[in-house]
Amino acid sequence: MSDTYILDEIDRNILEQLQMDAEKPYVQIAKSLNISNSLVHQRVSRLKQFQIIETTQVNLSEKGLGYESSAFTGIILKEDPTSKHIIEALKKIPEIVECYYISGQYTLFLKIVARNNEHLREILYEKIDAIPGILRTETTINFGTVFKRNCPVPDLKH
Repeated sequence: MSDTYILDEIDRNILEQLQMDAEKPYVQIAKSLNISNSLVHQRVSRLKQFQIIETTQVNLSEKGLGYESSAFTGIILKEDPTSKHIIEALKKIPEIVECYYISGQYTLFLKIVARNNEHLREILYEKIDAIPGILRTETTINFGTVFKRNCPVPDLKH
């Protein structure tokens, strides 16, 4: 089996509909595209197999769940090779919802959600700063998400 999957127009249309509504029944997608329900099932299975669709999930509202604050934190490590145990420790802090390796002055970059600024302070100073191997953190408060989206589905012409 090849390691790559070439998207066609049917795949693109299915992906666009699932991006708008991941819970949309396959039978409705099939009807709107004038194709069979089984073809939609086959294509979605194949898109998952090739990891084009990673997962379908429910997106929870941070504010709806009582997280009024969020922030982005850059982490500077004492030594980069120590990152494995630091990442394991960060995974144990449920308010850290995203973690990235990045280039530049930071090794890791986090997105943190918190009930309020006091809770954010506790996460930063009592949990993150207490992890051995972290030299320093720098945090920027998030005042709101302007937009968030998936990467674009590549155009067939390119």
